[in-house]
Amino acid sequence: MQEDGVAQWEGYVDWRNRPATKARHGGMVAASFVLVVEVLENLAFLANASNLVTYLMKTMHYSPAQSATTVTNFMGTAFLLALLGGFLSDAVCTTYVAYLISAFVEFMGLVILTIQARSSSLMPAQCDKGAPGCLPVGGSKKAMLFVGLYLTALGVGGIKGSLPPHGAEQFDEDTPRGRKGRSTFFNYYVFCLSCGALVAVTFGVWVEDNMGWQWGFGISTVAILLSIPVFLAGSGRYRSKVPTGSPLTTIAKVLLAAASARSRGSGTQNGASNGAVIDRAPSPTGSTDMKEYYGNKESCEAVEPSQELKALNRAVQCQPRHRALACSVQEVEDVKIVLMVLPIFLATIMLNCCLAQLSTFSVEQAATMDTRVGGLKVPPASLPVFPVTFIILLAPIYDHVIVPLARRVTGTEMGITHLQRIGTGLVLSIVAMAVAAVVEVKRKKVATDAGMVDSTAGTPPLPITFFWIAFQYLFLGSADLFTLAGLLEFFFSEAPPRMRSLATSLSWASLALGYYMSSVLVAVVNSATGRGGHQPWLEGAKDNLNRYHLERFYWLMCVLSALNYVFFLVLAIRYKYRNAGVIKG
Repeated sequence: MQEDGVAQWEGYVDWRNRPATKARHGGMVAASFVLVVEVLENLAFLANASNLVTYLMKTMHYSPAQSATTVTNFMGTAFLLALLGGFLSDAVCTTYVAYLISAFVEFMGLVILTIQARSSSLMPAQCDKGAPGCLPVGGSKKAMLFVGLYLTALGVGGIKGSLPPHGAEQFDEDTPRGRKGRSTFFNYYVFCLSCGALVAVTFGVWVEDNMGWQWGFGISTVAILLSIPVFLAGSGRYRSKVPTGSPLTTIAKVLLAAASARSRGSGTQNGASNGAVIDRAPSPTGSTDMKEYYGNKESCEAVEPSQELKALNRAVQCQPRHRALACSVQEVEDVKIVLMVLPIFLATIMLNCCLAQLSTFSVEQAATMDTRVGGLKVPPASLPVFPVTFIILLAPIYDHVIVPLARRVTGTEMGITHLQRIGTGLVLSIVAMAVAAVVEVKRKKVATDAGMVDSTAGTPPLPITFFWIAFQYLFLGSADLFTLAGLLEFFFSEAPPRMRSLATSLSWASLALGYYMSSVLVAVVNSATGRGGHQPWLEGAKDNLNRYHLERFYWLMCVLSALNYVFFLVLAIRYKYRNAGVIKG
């Protein structure tokens, strides 16, 4: 599209809502601002979330169970709210505006938490935990705590739902260079996310433990505040997709139209056909907009719908019950894509259930082991350093070595398809759970041989280095790199343009559901194995980890992950990428 001799991006605007131009807007330079912002944003989020249990226990006088539940609910809510951020970015405002609003909301939440942590009058009185009268925070002080936490969660969700698609939409998907650039962006998005996490779980945790929580919350507040001018600095380079209305309305309309449509009789279809049908391919190749094949809307509407999910074709091939339910072929195909990617989304929840173990049982295992590195004693809460470090090291290698090599070997543009990448992550999660089970067997054997099975807190650690735990972190960190970046790119590139932000947010929803599923699985396992007077696998005398049957739980996770991979494999083999486009009859 050109106006006054200047090539413009159709359907995109700049930060002032003027048409975006190809000469000035978009590209890797614009996306680079997003990557820097992600470092600051994830630092602000994880600097508190990674150590929040300690704050709630020591300062707010919550029990360990109450603290764990509060943190799980906080993080799960933050990731689930990414769906809201994605929806608003698609339906109401651009990703540019959605990010700025969300960052301000998170900033306000962190300001409230900082003010509370700094003022003793807004905190519960100091007391010895368990002593008479030492009660958890309540009343207006508790209300202030939760207002701060959930304003932060709302802001985080909005950012997760708008920032990745904002960066991805800077690239021209109609050219091989643009698609390769977008793939590189998602790899480095996970890289930058991990850089922020690395600072959070090292420097951030140290500040909170040694200087006070007001400084910890203050660092997060400053980080998210700094991210706003950094983001604004790229305003002149950004292009933003124009919102096209609620994607949920389109989905509901197509489903209702297909369910209630009346046959026209004699096989007559709604509209003329030019003999062209929509087709899909087993691997991604390019763009998907049917208008690229037909220069006007009328020709586009004459295309016949694809043969996948044929029941939905009734929405365009039969008489609608009401004019409001009249659907276009493009709308039907958009809904088909959404329904076909949802099973892929479900198949990734088990992986995130495995990842949840990194912040629970793996930390408890390390707490019983020798955590000394030379003269330095590493706190178990800093163990997330392992996976984020692996991701930081692996992301550039994957993008600059593995992918180019795969492109030469396969002769394809991508080298490794989205689903192959996600599948690799699922396989690595299976290996990680098997390794975790073997390491736990070794750890318990060391405890038995050393006569330290019933050792308690405060006793010397087991004579085994915590670096054994690093093996499962290595595999799970690698799995996270492959799967998260693969999922973000898969959902963004496969989803219809009008639904991309919402679809990309499914990656974060999978993470939230994986954490929730982990909690449910632990409860179910304990209930099932504790019947008949038997000791539950994940409980022991005096809450001693050495009396747990954690290795059995890890083997169960390994088996469940393997079954989940078979489920994913069936879906991946049957899945056809939407960008095969239109086959002319």
